[in-house]
Order: sequence, then C-alpha cells, then structure tokens
Amino acid sequence: MRILVLVAVVAVASAAPQGGRDAQILRYENENIGVDGYKFSFETSDPITRQETGELTNAGTDNEAIIVRGEYSYVGPDGKSHTVTFVADENGYRPSVKTARK
Repeated sequence: MRILVLVAVVAVASAAPQGGRDAQILRYENENIGVDGYKFSFETSDPITRQETGELTNAGTDNEAIIVRGEYSYVGPDGKSHTVTFVADENGYRPSVKTARK
C-alpha cells in the first residue's frame, strides 16, 4: 500500500509543469508528525503552490493505509490558473482539476 501511495505522489509531482528554472521559494512549511503522518506546503515565485497531508489509518491492522490529500496550483502555458485537488488512498489516486479563465 505504501508503494502505491508513493507512486501516486511521484505521479502528481511529475504531472505539474516544470516552471522557470529561476523560480524562488517564497514559502515552505514542513510538519513531520512522525510515523502517523506528515504535512507540508510551499509556494514559488513562478507561481506554483502545493499543500499535502498524509495520515496513517488503521495502524497495526491488515487494513493499515496512508491517506494522502492535497492540492497544487500553477499557471499553464495558456495563461490560465490550473488547480488539482487529489486524494490517494486504498481506493487509488483520485484527482479533480479546475481551470480558471484568463
């Protein structure tokens, strides 16, 4: 299950546009909750934002899983703002995409 979540997180990261190489990190927050989960967020100057939380559920059972929830936003080559909200858990990776008008 952990491998599935890791694959989903890598897929999300690689799906986001690879903006300008000169972008600066404006904000970064990381809260390591330990074995029970994590939480992080960041914002860059190009502008890309991302926030994500991971939570361990059913610890110590056969149904132990990590539930990952998050969102990332970026301005695409079309000049529109794109926001992807997602959940990755025992039911797979489920994204929802919103695109704002120019």
